[in-house]
Amino acid sequence: MLVPETIVCVDCGGTCSRLSYEPDDGFAPGAVVAYRCRDCGDRWDLVIDDDDTV
Repeated sequence: MLVPETIVCVDCGGTCSRLSYEPDDGFAPGAVVAYRCRDCGDRWDLVIDDDDTV
């Protein structure tokens, strides 16, 4: 499962970069993926499901 390298910050609209390293066998549904906003510094921990793939 592919997850995005960046997402849009819900708080400020900036760009959030993925902090979590992709496991050797890839991300699976239910995985928690962390992102940090480049602009405001907020951290987002997202639970990935089948609808979140790129």
